[in-house]
Amino acid sequence: MSKSSSAAPTDKDPTRALVLHPEILNERDRREAGPALEEAVSLAGALPDLDVVAQQVVRLQRAQPGLLFGSGKIQELKQLIHDEEIELVLIDGPVTPVQQRNLEKEWGVKLLDRTGLILEIFADRARTREGVLQVELAALSYQRTRLVRAWTHLERQRGGLGFVGGPGETQIEADRRAIDEAVTRIRRQLSKVVKTRALHRAARKKVPYPVVALVGYTNAGKSTLFNRLTGAEVMAKDMLFATLDPTMRAVDLPDGQDIILSDTVGFISDLPTQLVAAFRATLEEVLDADLILHVRDVAHSETEEQAKDVAAILEDLGVSKDTPQLELWNKTDLLPRERAQELQAKADRSEGIFALSALTGAGVEPVLEAIGESLSPPRHRADLDLPFSAGRERAWLYEQGIVEGEEQTEDGLKVTVEWTDRQKKAFASL
Repeated sequence: MSKSSSAAPTDKDPTRALVLHPEILNERDRREAGPALEEAVSLAGALPDLDVVAQQVVRLQRAQPGLLFGSGKIQELKQLIHDEEIELVLIDGPVTPVQQRNLEKEWGVKLLDRTGLILEIFADRARTREGVLQVELAALSYQRTRLVRAWTHLERQRGGLGFVGGPGETQIEADRRAIDEAVTRIRRQLSKVVKTRALHRAARKKVPYPVVALVGYTNAGKSTLFNRLTGAEVMAKDMLFATLDPTMRAVDLPDGQDIILSDTVGFISDLPTQLVAAFRATLEEVLDADLILHVRDVAHSETEEQAKDVAAILEDLGVSKDTPQLELWNKTDLLPRERAQELQAKADRSEGIFALSALTGAGVEPVLEAIGESLSPPRHRADLDLPFSAGRERAWLYEQGIVEGEEQTEDGLKVTVEWTDRQKKAFASL
C-alpha cells in the first residue's frame, strides 16, 4: 500500500488507483518487473489527485488479444478493485482500444495505459504555449484510436487531458470530427509558435555562446544540477517529469567563457512514439547543442538500462554522434561511502566521466572546468576588409575581443582577427 506523495489538496477526495505491471514472459526485451512496477508507481505519483492504494506485478505467458489477462486473473483483480474501492486502473504497458473497452466493462472502472498516463502527466506539467499545444496534438493522435473519451479538455489551457475525470461518452462520428477539427486548429497554431521559436533560435545563433544541453532519464537530477550551475529556481523535485518545458540560462564558466545551459524534459523507457514526434521541437536545443551533459542517477538500481534508453532516444532524435558528450554520475550522496569512492575512482580513470552530487555540490567544479575545455574551439587568424560604413560589424568584432590589429586603407579598414568557426559564422550573419 502506498500513497501518492504529490497529491495536492483539493475539494474532492483523490482518485483511488491500482497500478499493474504486466510481466509478459514471451517478450524478449521485457524489463525487470520489480523496478518497472516501482517506476510505474512513481509515474502515478507524479499526477496530482491520485492515491495509489494497490500495486501488483501480473505474470503472463502471453498477452490475451481481447482482455490482456486470463479470465482467472480478471476475476481476481475484479475482487481487489471492489474491496479497495478502486476507481482507476493504471497498466504499465500498451493496452489496445479493444482491451481497454473490455477491461473497463469487466471491472466497471476507468483504465489508463502507460502512454495515456505519460500524456496525462505531460498535460499537467506543460506551461509554455508550445508545450500545451504539443501535448494536445500527441494526445489527439493517441485518443483517435479509442473514441471513448470526452473532448472537453481541448477547451482548457492546461491541467490534464480529462482521462481521469467524468465519463462524458460521445458518439464515434462526432468524436472523429471533433478530433480532426482540433488537430487542424492545433497544427495551425503550432506552426505560428514554431516560426517564432525559429526566430528566437536564429537570434541566439548570432550570439557566439555555445549551447550546453542537460539530458538524462527522468528524475536523474538535471534540474537540481541546472539550479546549482545557474542560480535559477527551476522546479526540482524527486518526481518523474518535474521539468517539461525547456529552460535556458547563461552561465559564466571559471575560464571566463559564457555558455547557454539548457534543461530538458527527462527521457523514459517506452516513451510514447506520439511524444517523441511531438516534442522534437522542444528538444531542438539538444539537436543544436555544442555539448551534451548526460546526467545519470547512479544510485538507481537500473542506471545502466536508463543510460541505454537515453542513448537510444538521442539517436532517434537525430543527435549527431559528433556532438561531444560528458557523462555525469549524479546522486553519489545517496550511495554507501565505499560504493561512492569506488565510482569516484572509476570516473577519475575515465575520459569524459565525472562523479558528483548536484544536491550537495560535491564534484561540480571539475565538471565546469571540463565544460570549458570541451568548448575551447580552435581559433583561426583572418584578415577582413571592411568598408568605412561597416561600423556595426567593426564594433561587434571588438565586443568579442578577437581583434589582433587594424589599419586604414584607401577603401576602409583592414582588420586582423583571431576567431572561432562559430564567431566567423555569427559575423557572416550580421
